[in-house]
Amino acid sequence: MVAGYAVLWIALAIAPKYRSDWLLENLLVFAFVSLLAGSFRRFQFSNFSYGLFTVFLVLHAYGAHYTYSETPLGFWLRDALDLGRNHYDRIVHFSFGLLLVYPMRELTRRVLRLRGVWAYLLPFFLMLAMSAGYESIESWVARIVNPELGSAYLGTQGDEWDAQRDMDRAMTGTATGLVLTWLRERLRSRAGKRRQGAR
Repeated sequence: MVAGYAVLWIALAIAPKYRSDWLLENLLVFAFVSLLAGSFRRFQFSNFSYGLFTVFLVLHAYGAHYTYSETPLGFWLRDALDLGRNHYDRIVHFSFGLLLVYPMRELTRRVLRLRGVWAYLLPFFLMLAMSAGYESIESWVARIVNPELGSAYLGTQGDEWDAQRDMDRAMTGTATGLVLTWLRERLRSRAGKRRQGAR
């Protein structure tokens, strides 16, 4: 996964649409990947979680190459579904919740030893806090580092409620991810009971 992502990231780092915007988009990626690598000896996620991280980082790398508001996939979806804007950014915000809530739940269960409803509620609230925190950081980075790049970096596309809608998509993705996690664990539990019964 690391090698595949590295190759894709390098390919998409070559001649991005706006180099300055690409660098801004990747600041948090550098921090996140460094955190994962630095903490690997002390805490290892499951392979499934690392796979989810990889999928999310691939989606982000694609968006950073073109800027989120100008991805070809987003334009194709806009034209195919007769949408009013390029919705690739909303797809990635939804994916943030959908793909990263499972690793967040894994982290809270193993570190805090949460069980029952709290093993779902705390990851849900943490993901919402991270989504809101990202929107705040994003706006401050745009204002401090390069105000001229603000609209390209933020990808608002003229929508004054863009940040709130992005957080809403992240919340919806998080809720969906937790429901899928609950279903997955129920199915695994039933399969385990069947195996025990067969013995």
